[in-house]
Amino acid sequence: MVLALDARLAGVVRAAREPMLAQLRLAWWRDRLSEDPTVWPRGEPVLAALANWGKQAAGLVALVDGWEALLDEPPLTDAAIEGFVCGRSAAIGALAARVGVGPDEVVAAARDWALADLALHLGDPAERACASALIGSSKVTRLPRAMRPLAVMAGLNLRALRRGARDPLDGPVALLAAIRLGFVSR
Repeated sequence: MVLALDARLAGVVRAAREPMLAQLRLAWWRDRLSEDPTVWPRGEPVLAALANWGKQAAGLVALVDGWEALLDEPPLTDAAIEGFVCGRSAAIGALAARVGVGPDEVVAAARDWALADLALHLGDPAERACASALIGSSKVTRLPRAMRPLAVMAGLNLRALRRGARDPLDGPVALLAAIRLGFVSR
C-alpha cells in the first residue's frame, strides 16, 4: 500500500497547476497519516488499506514531505531532489520495518530506486542529469526476500536509465531482467 500512497501523492504533484493548492492536498495527507487511523475518514481507499498500519502510518509522513519538495520553483535544486529521495526512502524504510527487515538493509536500494524513478519522469534534461548523478553504484544490492519487489523496481529503473529509455518495461528483455532481479535480487 506504500506504493499506492506514493502513486496518489505523485498524482497530486503531477496535476498541480498551483503549487499552493497541491500543498493543501499534501497537507491533508500529512494530517491524516499523523492521526490515529481510527479517526480517518471512511471512503478513501488508500487510507482504508493503510488502516492496519496503526500508529506506524505516521512513518509515511516523510513520503508526503518528499513529494512536497518537488513543488519548488523549477529547475529542481539538489536540495529538492534530496528531500524527495529522503522522503521516499524513509517510506520504504517504514515498510521494511513493518515486514521485519531492518531499514538499513534497504536504504541504498530505496535511494537508487527513488533517484532513478525521478530521473525517468523528469522532462528537463539538466534535472534528469542531476538526479542521475546522485545515484550510487547503479547496482542493486541483494535484498531480503520480503523486499525483492524493491530490487526489481530499482533494477529496472537503473537499467532504463543506462539504456537512455524512458520506460523501465520497454520490451521482452525487461521482463527477463525483472524475473532475474526477482529471483536473485541482483
